[in-house]
Amino acid sequence: MTGMQLKIAGSICMLFLTGLYGQVSVAAKPVKDMPVISIIIDDLGTNSARHERIVRLPGAISCSFLPLNPATVRLAKLAHSYNKEIMLHLPMESIADDPMGPGGLSLDMTHQEFSLALQKDLESVPHVTGINNHMGSLLTRHPGHMVWLMKDIKRNGKLFFVDSRTTRKSVAMTVAVQEGVPSLQRDVFLDHDPALKSIRRQFMLSINRAKKKGSVLVIGHPYKNTLQVLEEMLPKLEGMGVRLVAVSELLKYRNMRQKIWHASLSRSQKAAKSLKQ
Repeated sequence: MTGMQLKIAGSICMLFLTGLYGQVSVAAKPVKDMPVISIIIDDLGTNSARHERIVRLPGAISCSFLPLNPATVRLAKLAHSYNKEIMLHLPMESIADDPMGPGGLSLDMTHQEFSLALQKDLESVPHVTGINNHMGSLLTRHPGHMVWLMKDIKRNGKLFFVDSRTTRKSVAMTVAVQEGVPSLQRDVFLDHDPALKSIRRQFMLSINRAKKKGSVLVIGHPYKNTLQVLEEMLPKLEGMGVRLVAVSELLKYRNMRQKIWHASLSRSQKAAKSLKQ
C-alpha cells in the first residue's frame, strides 16, 4: 500500500469511528503544560487576623514580609509550615518620602550602612528565599544603590529579586540582570484600586495575560476585598486552565522558555545560513 493509500485509509477509519462514537475526544492538556501565574502578597507581618488568612490560602501563594515587624517571625514560620514561599518585602525610600517603617534603605546611607541594614532585614524573616521592594520609587531609579543591593544579594547566593515596579524609571531589574541575580519584575498589580469590582477585573486580566504570554507575575496586598477574591478564585484556577506556582518556580519556567526560544532561534539562523550557501 502506498503512502497516499495509507493516509486515505486512515481518514476513512477516523470518519467511521466518529460516526460510531461521535466527536473523537482530544486528551486534556497536562497540568505541567498549563500557563502559570505567581501571586505575591506584600505588607505581611502584623498581628492582623487577615494576615493569618492570607498565610492559610490554598496553593503556592508567595508571602512577602516587612522586616522587624511584631508578627513577622511567627507568621513567616506559619507560612513556611503551609509550604508558602517566604520573601522579604524590603522597604526603600520613595519620592514622596513616605514612612518606610523599620529596616528601610535610603539614598543618604553609606555603603556599609546599606549592607548592614539589609543583613538585619534578612535575618528578621525566617525561611526567606527572595526579596521584593516595598515602595522604592526613589531608590530603585538609582543605579549605584541598586548595584550595592544586587551585589549583596548575589553574595548571599540563595536569593532571587523581584522588582515591584513602583516607578517606570526603576533600574532594579536591569541591574539585577547585569549582576547575575535571578530576577523578575511585576506584571500586574491586583489591588491598586482596592474596590472589589476592580480587583476581580485585575484578576481576570492576570489570567488572560498568563494564557496569552505563558506566565504572569501578580502582586497584591492583605486587603479585605483582595482576600475575598483570592479565597473565591484560587480553588478555580486549574479549572480555568492556569496553574499557580511560587515565584522561584516561575523563574525556572521563564528561564526554560527562554532557553527553548534561543535554541529555536539558533536553529532558524543555521537553516537560513545553509540556504544561502
